[in-house]
Amino acid sequence: MLVVIVDERPSIATVDVEGTKEFPADQLKSSLSDLGLGVARTFDRALLDKAEQELKRQYNARGKYAATVTTTVTPLERNRVGLRFTVVEGDAAKIRQIRILGAKVFKEDDLIEIMSLRTPDWLSWYTKNDQYSKQKLQADLETLRSYYLNRGYLEFNVEGTQVSLSPDRKDLYITISVSEGEPYKVGEVKLGGEMLVPEDELRKLIRVQSGDTFSREKLNASTKAISDRLSNDGYAFANVNAAPELDKDKRTANFTLFIDPGRRVYVRRIVVNGNTKTRDEVIRREFRQMEGGWYSAAQIDASKRRVDRTNYFAEVGVETPAVAGSPDQVDVNVKVKEKSTGSISIGGGFSSDGFLFSSSVAQANVLGSGNSIAIGANTGRINTTYSLSFTNPYSTVDGVSRGFDIYKRRTDAALLSYGPRYNTDSYGGGLRFSVPVTETDAINFGLAVESTMLETFCPDPVTGLVPGGGAASFRSACSYVARQGDQNVGLIASAGWSRMRLDSVILPTSGYRQRASLEVGVPGLDLQYYKASYEHVIYYPLTKQLTLKLNGEVGYGNGYSGSELPFFKNFYAGGITSVRGYRTSTLGPKDGTGLLARPIGGNQRLVGNAEVFFPVPGLGKSYNARISTFLDAGVIRNTLETVGDDGPRISTGIGVYFVSPFGPIQLAVSQPLNAGPNDIPQRFQFTMGSNF
Repeated sequence: MLVVIVDERPSIATVDVEGTKEFPADQLKSSLSDLGLGVARTFDRALLDKAEQELKRQYNARGKYAATVTTTVTPLERNRVGLRFTVVEGDAAKIRQIRILGAKVFKEDDLIEIMSLRTPDWLSWYTKNDQYSKQKLQADLETLRSYYLNRGYLEFNVEGTQVSLSPDRKDLYITISVSEGEPYKVGEVKLGGEMLVPEDELRKLIRVQSGDTFSREKLNASTKAISDRLSNDGYAFANVNAAPELDKDKRTANFTLFIDPGRRVYVRRIVVNGNTKTRDEVIRREFRQMEGGWYSAAQIDASKRRVDRTNYFAEVGVETPAVAGSPDQVDVNVKVKEKSTGSISIGGGFSSDGFLFSSSVAQANVLGSGNSIAIGANTGRINTTYSLSFTNPYSTVDGVSRGFDIYKRRTDAALLSYGPRYNTDSYGGGLRFSVPVTETDAINFGLAVESTMLETFCPDPVTGLVPGGGAASFRSACSYVARQGDQNVGLIASAGWSRMRLDSVILPTSGYRQRASLEVGVPGLDLQYYKASYEHVIYYPLTKQLTLKLNGEVGYGNGYSGSELPFFKNFYAGGITSVRGYRTSTLGPKDGTGLLARPIGGNQRLVGNAEVFFPVPGLGKSYNARISTFLDAGVIRNTLETVGDDGPRISTGIGVYFVSPFGPIQLAVSQPLNAGPNDIPQRFQFTMGSNF
């Protein structure tokens, strides 16, 4: 007789994880359940050992090599067990030393500086770059390789790497052995394969020239440029390969660029995804690549930029997958991530004279139509404004924009402790149009009616007293009212031209923008004047990390036919959008001196800005945030009055720009360099927008 005695495996009643901070306990329990160690599962000690090793591996991946995991199995009634994982995480191991052996041409410290892994510094608590990661090390090795190859060292090679852990498992030592080789010059560069484009045109796209030090970056840029050129003619899958021929004696490298254009393809259809609020037509009307047309990389890139510039989407992605079973067709898949297009803009500043505040409300994509509407109701102590603006960017299929503005505005400038003493009540309304000329250029024009009632505080010509007491209005305001009267009606015609060639609307890194405008009071009414202005902004990438911004603005105004430029149409400068470090609109000529000095603006405006943007330390090249150092200069002159000015004003400081969940935010901490006795410094300024 055979008797078989079995002892059933117990079932798991409870699973507890203690001491975890690096990972959520619920997440670890879920992972353990996936391994087979979940509640109501059959207990298997082999799985328990496997789970313990897996937990240690997870902690090792986070740099915590000293972490320990202790497992406890507690028998329970009815053939059950309770599992408890007790974790002592310890501190993450730090990289104490990085050595690069074999580096002779470049300094070891310079090579370590381009790596992401590094020894602890003041930002390590945030960046975690002092914690070892195999993936980071591989990326750093590729960075080293690219650094040498872009400087001619074609034979550069990483001979090996060694990562050592200290006995207490708290410190790491990384050693990288390299072989540099000798630098190579570029010899002859030839073209081969099937050239469907004239060779002279293709040669203009080659970035590496005979006699230059070899650069892999320039060689890759050359093959990409040729491939992109062919793709503009429909060859979406063109392939360009560079075949090198090394002459080790002369240290030269000859290259033949073999061109394989592949089959010419056309776009079957364009598919839009992710737009839950915005209508398809709003996206499709920005596309320059047409369905049924030959594939063009340039047109697809232009389409992507145009969709991005609508500023309705946080992300815009375009993919061009081949159509299954059709070697000559591709689809264009457009994936967008919508963002809130309504905004509440808030601006302000702080100085020894107090806090300044302003706000506005707008919706740029009404009901997903692409139309914008702005309703303003500002009831501040100084400015009270009610306004309504509407814009249809595609009132015609050709992209002609049409809009209107209606407003009522009262300004109690007499309440300002620093500004000109006068009050205005203005009513106005007008139409405006914008006509696209090219993909990047547009002209605009408009016509508006404006009525302004002026209240001034001028001394009595006999007694010299000011009605109501207090300071008088500045001289030019009093003389203007004496000649023109306190009621002014004008028919204002405007025209302008703009060119937009920036890579991004919010945080540009390359390209430029130009604007020119002219505003004229039509003859026959009270306001007969003109104002012209021009702005040119350039963004130039100095390196992959640094961007230089240069901005220049100039403006001039005057009257005609015996009239004069109304003082309330003067140019002003100062503030976060012109010359930082000075209170908004306070630069230039002033009426009075000392504490009674009041900025009155002028008929000439000149502003210049130089700014260098760089990534926020620890964030790398983030497209959502950056900081800058700047130098601002500006001057307001009034050549139509005898009132003088104190000359140009200059400031410098640090700026912060980032796109927050509440909208774009700009901060500036500035130091005026040549503030005059009548200027009003304002060292901290900000502006922000809140999306809804």
